[in-house]
Amino acid sequence: MANHKATKKDARQAAKRRERNRYYGKTTRNAIRDLRAANNTEASEKLSSVESMIDKLAKRGVIHRNKAANLKSKLAKKLNAATAK
Repeated sequence: MANHKATKKDARQAAKRRERNRYYGKTTRNAIRDLRAANNTEASEKLSSVESMIDKLAKRGVIHRNKAANLKSKLAKKLNAATAK
């Protein structure tokens, strides 16, 4: 355990950030899951909000920017394939 006052504060801040990042990450994963399960009309409406959530995760450093790009690409590809049928 930390002994210095500043180190204790840093540990508290890190725990707070970790909880916040876990919340945003889980919320985004749930939104992606719901988007994949949605039908074409619902999915096209939800795509922009889910892409925004993914971008925010990458901006905050919760996920890597290339992972964010890959997720967005896969979602768009799936939506385009579903609407083409």
